[in-house]
Amino acid sequence: MHLPPSIQTFFTARAPQDGDALAAAFSPDAIVHDEARSHHGPQAIRDWWLAAKAKYRHHAEPMDVAEAGGKTVVQATVTGDFPGSPAVLTFTFGLKGERICDLEIG
Repeated sequence: MHLPPSIQTFFTARAPQDGDALAAAFSPDAIVHDEARSHHGPQAIRDWWLAAKAKYRHHAEPMDVAEAGGKTVVQATVTGDFPGSPAVLTFTFGLKGERICDLEIG
């Protein structure tokens, strides 16, 4: 499966050592929507990601990718320390150039 480089970084980054690489995959005005909260900008996204990794110790394995409405939609199996693990989640990415400008996880 071929993913754009920034999206590939999102799925392959390891916490905590890859926090800066993950943040660099996002544009300066990026926003992430996850668990009914929004995180704005690479630093806030990095902080959210590190906190989520520490809390849930999760890993997402992409299974399918499609384009829809100008977005890259990735279905991934997510395993970790949370009720219902493993779960299939949808990651909807918007890209601006080479970077992620918005992400909705659901």
